[in-house]
This record gives sequence, structure tokens and C-alpha cells, in this order.
Amino acid sequence: MSYAVVTTKVDPEMKKQAQKAAAELGVPLSLIIKGLLKQFIKTKTITFNGLDEEPSEYLIKSIKQAEKNLKAGRHSPVFKTGEEAVAWLEKQGV
Repeated sequence: MSYAVVTTKVDPEMKKQAQKAAAELGVPLSLIIKGLLKQFIKTKTITFNGLDEEPSEYLIKSIKQAEKNLKAGRHSPVFKTGEEAVAWLEKQGV
């Protein structure tokens, strides 16, 4: 079986902690990451249990504005092809 390399940047301390946690389970960190990717592919969802992070005020405001725009019909149309999108943008003068 051939493999592809996935590269991502994480805080060095986070990597160290993740490697330690994986080692405590007796598995390499790559096995944990592969498992998370398989779960993501299967469920098409992301779950962040136990994180204390909250969305910023800017993000909350942006989401609310996007919801208002969607309800008011102020959004770009859905395109089936890239060519359709480019044609629409050109028509808009972009």
C-alpha cells in the first residue's frame, strides 16, 4: 500500500503532548491522526470535546450578518461548474 504525506503546523508543545499521550496508549501519533481522518471522512463532522474555546465576537457578528444576508437573498448564486462562477463574476464586473 502506498501512502501520501500530510503536513500540518502545530505548536511544538502540542505535538510533544500528543506524542506522549499516544505513547501512553502504546500507539504512534500517526495512528491517532489516521483514525481522526477516517472518522471525519465517515461522519463529515468535527467534534472538539473538552475545549474551552469560544467563538470571537467578530465571528459571532459575521455569522449573524451572513444569516441575515442569506434570508434577505443577498448572496451569490450556486454554481455547478467553475466556468459558471467565472462567467457570473465577469458579469458582475469583478
